[in-house]
Amino acid sequence: MALHWQEILPVDRYNVRANGLLHDYDRKVLTLLYQPLIGPVCFSLYMTLWAELEENRLWSESSSHHSLMTLMGMNLKEIYLARLKLEGIGLMKCYVRHDDDYRSFIYELQPPLTPEQFFLDGMLNIYLYRKIGKNQFNRLKRFFSDQKIPEPNDYKEITKPFQDIFASVPPSAFQMNKEASNDLLPADGHVFIGRKEQEGIQIDESTFNFELLQAGLQESLVPKTALNKKVKEAISNLAFLYGIDAIQMKNIVISAVTADNEIDIEELRKAARDWYQFEHNDQLPSLVDRVQPAIYHSGSSEPKSKEEELIRYLETTSPRQLLKDLSDGAEPSNADLKVIEEIMFNQKLLPGVVNVLIQYVMLKTDMKLVKGYIEKVASQWARKKIKTVKDAMELAKNEHKQYMEWAQGKKAAAGSQRTKKPVRTELLPEWFVQKQTADEKNDEDDDFDFEAEKRKLEEELKKYK
Repeated sequence: MALHWQEILPVDRYNVRANGLLHDYDRKVLTLLYQPLIGPVCFSLYMTLWAELEENRLWSESSSHHSLMTLMGMNLKEIYLARLKLEGIGLMKCYVRHDDDYRSFIYELQPPLTPEQFFLDGMLNIYLYRKIGKNQFNRLKRFFSDQKIPEPNDYKEITKPFQDIFASVPPSAFQMNKEASNDLLPADGHVFIGRKEQEGIQIDESTFNFELLQAGLQESLVPKTALNKKVKEAISNLAFLYGIDAIQMKNIVISAVTADNEIDIEELRKAARDWYQFEHNDQLPSLVDRVQPAIYHSGSSEPKSKEEELIRYLETTSPRQLLKDLSDGAEPSNADLKVIEEIMFNQKLLPGVVNVLIQYVMLKTDMKLVKGYIEKVASQWARKKIKTVKDAMELAKNEHKQYMEWAQGKKAAAGSQRTKKPVRTELLPEWFVQKQTADEKNDEDDDFDFEAEKRKLEEELKKYK
């Protein structure tokens, strides 16, 4: 995977383009609804790029990324990661052209969803609810809604239609030629300024096994026509949002089938939400990176050793999936998931780093996630700003003695004598074995009995005499 400096450089140029007019009301939507999800850095980048557009214009002048770095007081990596989040949540599209000495980018700002679209989205509204809590969510819901206008029951509508007020004149009366007709169109290379309403986030349908789902539904006599395009889009989003596979989704879909053999999308969403809350003690899912971001990958194209294969696995696997793999496919407990979620949110550790932490701690503590122990290690890694899988593995090797003391509940006293090796054999990850073997060898050297060796040497000298 490419690093950020392989994707973008300070000398690279960019233009900002808006996909239609951005209104002042959009600022409120971005500030109050999107900012809790994307964070202040992404929000600042969007607003900065928006500010580069002149009022009521669709294009900005060309500028370098170095200028953007100076303007925002941020390094290029932070800007690049913020850009990726804006792309992922649907607020930006990015285009690139390779020139001789640099690259040129177009950053196309997408308008945010309307409040109605956002609160009825089915994904973003749930992530926001989980992020800010019930009270704040209800406050925002009140802010972006108003009392419904009552129907005028005692009034009769007398609005006149168009045809009653205006008359239609035949084209011959205008005496318009071809040249005059062309004057009605925008000039070459121009378009009229307008705005297309933004669509909600859509998860790629290829990420879900619809063939397996259809096979299960056929057994339950659900017609294939019930899985139309809108239903498939909803299923893809719900599968991503709640982590539902095709087998589990079958029963959820069946519960949403109407008497007319159609699938009610609202009932489908409700059934999926109820299923998730039942499985996770009434909790709702959080918006987190499922796997290690590409920017923090090792960078090797193909793994050439077992350690590189392990690094690739830890980089491309979510912590939840790792827990399942360590349990031979069994679902992780809610307590374990809660511990991992708290670490990812409170300590801000990346998924790949959390994977190393899980593997090391579980194998060191008899396959249990001891909360106090894992929080100590996680807080240390957070302070050391560990971002990559490789750095996490190296730190675990180097700090092994300290982690042993934490696990045994002992505090290292200053000036205390060196303790001997524990007799019990520790279960360790494969990537740790080589380092551990070297440590044991050092322990043997430190346990060298000088007096015994001296006596052996004296016996040998007596033989020679």
